[in-house]
Amino acid sequence: MSTPSPNRLILVLNCGSSSIKFALFDADAAPLPRTPLWNGKVQGIGGPMPDLGETGVRPFAVQLDPEHPHTDALALILGRVRARLDGRELAAVAHRVVHGGSKYFAPTRVDAALIAELRELIPLAPLHQPFPLKAMSLLLEQYPHMVQVACFDTGFHHTLPEVEQVLPLPTEWRQRGLRRYGFHGLSYDYIATALPERHGDAARGRTIVAHLGSGASLCAMRDLESVATTMGFSALDGLMMGTRTGALDPGAVLYLMEIEKLSLDEVGQLLYHRSGLLGVSGISPEPRRIVEHEADEGEAGERARLALELYVRRIVREIGALVAVLGGLDMLVFTAGVGEHNDFIRERVCAGLAFLGVRLDAAANAGDAPIVSVADSRVLVGVEPTNEEWVAARDTCALLATCTAA
Repeated sequence: MSTPSPNRLILVLNCGSSSIKFALFDADAAPLPRTPLWNGKVQGIGGPMPDLGETGVRPFAVQLDPEHPHTDALALILGRVRARLDGRELAAVAHRVVHGGSKYFAPTRVDAALIAELRELIPLAPLHQPFPLKAMSLLLEQYPHMVQVACFDTGFHHTLPEVEQVLPLPTEWRQRGLRRYGFHGLSYDYIATALPERHGDAARGRTIVAHLGSGASLCAMRDLESVATTMGFSALDGLMMGTRTGALDPGAVLYLMEIEKLSLDEVGQLLYHRSGLLGVSGISPEPRRIVEHEADEGEAGERARLALELYVRRIVREIGALVAVLGGLDMLVFTAGVGEHNDFIRERVCAGLAFLGVRLDAAANAGDAPIVSVADSRVLVGVEPTNEEWVAARDTCALLATCTAA
């Protein structure tokens, strides 16, 4: 049995198409602190004006190689990490990976074989899957002995009952991996950890968590485990999102390709990048920017109002469906960027759920309080900031402990 080095650090990377979020955690602190020692984000990758923001520093412009902007951004982050080690050991790098397919649910040590298998899943999550794999490959090449750990967004949903996994297709297609997986698992995992700390055993009842960000989904939990969720085979399913359609009649896709003659790439661009709030409003993928135009006259105002109405309607309708699956609702929790900070979205969603006995406290809601419902609301409504990076660091610590013991 080997003895771990003291002062070990874990770097968490969340690599996306235009940004890389990073966070550095103290692996030897027990319990693992929820707040990282240092964190930040390189954003605008691939664009004309990328910038870097980090703990205690206002975002500032950075220069990235236009031919290899992600590689350059990762090198920039690693350089700043090395400058902060101060004699401490970087014990592992944890990666948020959106899709683990039918095989990978638990955090897994990265090697070339794993990267190759995960690369086959890129068509299932083309917006997200390629970029952590690129980072893993670069680190494996440059630092072959560095421990890397893949943490899967699909993992939390391994508790879904079979009836929630199956797509209504012939059995042979399910055997080839076509099934409902569910996503945003690191976020839901954190909320499942935080809710009993705040609410005790009440959190183990019939709970729906609304992860509303640029991507959006709902998760129905019973005893803090996933029993149903709105995203399915891909991260396109379910709720209307910032630029993604959410659930869409497959006949509309066939029409676009057969009658309108859109190519596969053109349909992909439409569904992933030009639809959702942005597509309907013509203004922005962000609700807070759209709401500023609700009072506008003419087409701009009409589109803004319709976009927000449809966005809220889809959330309310899907919550209703999950309430039916749960057989009632005890707690509704909002999280992620929109869910945590857009009180007007929470207000409108909860107004649509008044039939369930949901009643908001206007002042608490305006202040993004942890509990935004009134005392006699039949459903407790909460706001809980998510912390995906901490979940990845926690799971990596656990994997490191297992490797050390072995």
